[in-house]
Amino acid sequence: MIEGGKMRLGWWPSTLRSRIFLILFTGLAIAYGLSFCILFAERYMSAKAVMLGTLESDLATSIAILDRLPANERADWLHRLSRGSYRLVLGSGLPGVPDLSGRGAEIADRISQAAGNRFPIRVEAIPGDQMRLQGHLTLSDGSLLTIDVTPRGVMPLAEWLPYVFAAQMVLLILCTWFAVRLAIRPLGALAAAADALDPGKKGSPLTEGGPSEVAHAARAFNAMRDRIAHYLEERVQILAAISHDLQTPITRMRLRADMADETPEKEKLVSDLREIERLIQDGIAYARSSHSNGEKTSRIDLSSFMDSIVYDYQDTGKAVTVVDIVQGTAVTKPHALRRILTNFIDNAIKFAGAAEISVERKGEGDIVITVLDQGPGIPDDKLQAAMQPFFRLETSRNRDTGGTGLGLAIAQQLASTIGGSVRLYNRAGGGLAAEVAFR
Repeated sequence: MIEGGKMRLGWWPSTLRSRIFLILFTGLAIAYGLSFCILFAERYMSAKAVMLGTLESDLATSIAILDRLPANERADWLHRLSRGSYRLVLGSGLPGVPDLSGRGAEIADRISQAAGNRFPIRVEAIPGDQMRLQGHLTLSDGSLLTIDVTPRGVMPLAEWLPYVFAAQMVLLILCTWFAVRLAIRPLGALAAAADALDPGKKGSPLTEGGPSEVAHAARAFNAMRDRIAHYLEERVQILAAISHDLQTPITRMRLRADMADETPEKEKLVSDLREIERLIQDGIAYARSSHSNGEKTSRIDLSSFMDSIVYDYQDTGKAVTVVDIVQGTAVTKPHALRRILTNFIDNAIKFAGAAEISVERKGEGDIVITVLDQGPGIPDDKLQAAMQPFFRLETSRNRDTGGTGLGLAIAQQLASTIGGSVRLYNRAGGGLAAEVAFR
């Protein structure tokens, strides 16, 4: 699979949590498996050496005893001298094949060593499903003796050991998961704090506890958030100061223009000054909206509140109506909410000539107020950009058509001060819907 111009393995997990878990568990499991294999091999070789050594010493003793016993007493001693891995038989035994390899050759060598140089021995493999060897030798008095060997499997590990191994693997999985969780949880908290970062709001700082590296990252994040908030506040203060200081010279210029003779140039100058003054007022309003102007929350009656806004517009001849009004009250900042709605309504009247207001409750006490119009709307790819300060869909500098580009930005700032959010979307039947939701 190719992503972003890079080859990506199909089995490789996409999350950091899964990758760290896979790497740690695989490495630990391989290391533990190698240790288990080394232990198994060492115990296997030790057990096999003990078995072959015991076989050699027992056979040497049994052959020596039988050789010294009278011929008529040997049959009585065969059972006593036999062991679990071999038995002694008087006579020539069964025919076999001389070819021995692997484990059979090793056992045959031990049988030959047990017989010693006194009794030349011939070891053969007996065909069959189970490994079976027979050693043929002649005792001192010429009697034939057969050693029938059936090697038993070497079991170097106890039967309960695999269960212990399985329990250890489960414990390994749990410990790996816990270690990964401890390592990833601070990263998840940092990502959540970054998603919720809003320098315009007073949020709780990221917890600076935990290991030193995590605490250092949390302190760095909190410091970064404070710097961003400081820079934002400084920018807003500069904008407010400039806008405020410009009012005095503009006022003097308007007074001088009013004292000038009536000429077309005077009208143009007064119009330009009026446009500059309105732009400054919008700048001051945007700066104040970042700090909510210190307004306190209060309880309002939704029906009366909306009627007062609508009647103010209707008294000036504007086509503004309310549909689907919801009875009830809300706790909010009335002036901030009024400014948000008037910005929405002004835009609707400017671009569509009329506005409709809908109020409804959603979810657990959420109040949604939507201003609807039948205007041209906003291209979908510019809906988010329209909320940014000084963004103008109409690129000319004519305030009557393009405005300053601060109305929606002010509405968004004020919405954050009342604990709400603003959303723009195009209506299915045409037109734009501007929505403010708060609780």
